[in-house]
Amino acid sequence: MARSTAFRKKIRRAIREILQRAVDNAKPRIETKARRVGGATYQVPLEVPSDRQASLALRWIVDFADARKGMPMRDALAAEILEAYQGQGNAIRKRDDVHKMAQANKAFAHFRW
Repeated sequence: MARSTAFRKKIRRAIREILQRAVDNAKPRIETKARRVGGATYQVPLEVPSDRQASLALRWIVDFADARKGMPMRDALAAEILEAYQGQGNAIRKRDDVHKMAQANKAFAHFRW
């Protein structure tokens, strides 16, 4: 009995580590926000606060899991988490797209305030 309890604790710890690493992999470091300056709107790159990073990462993982058709949500969510853990999948692609957009607009960084 004690062995199965220790085994369960070990498995739970591994699951938490996988989820934590998946969320860490999907977190965006910078994003763009629209700023209106002199009648023109610029996409200004800004650093993302840590609580928003986690929120965006979790939202993307859940949204992309929900968008998977033909499989139960629990299976889709597990697949999306494992893909994010491995550094691939839709949530990682979304993070990379956000980073590319911020990198492309870094010329407008002086507009942030």
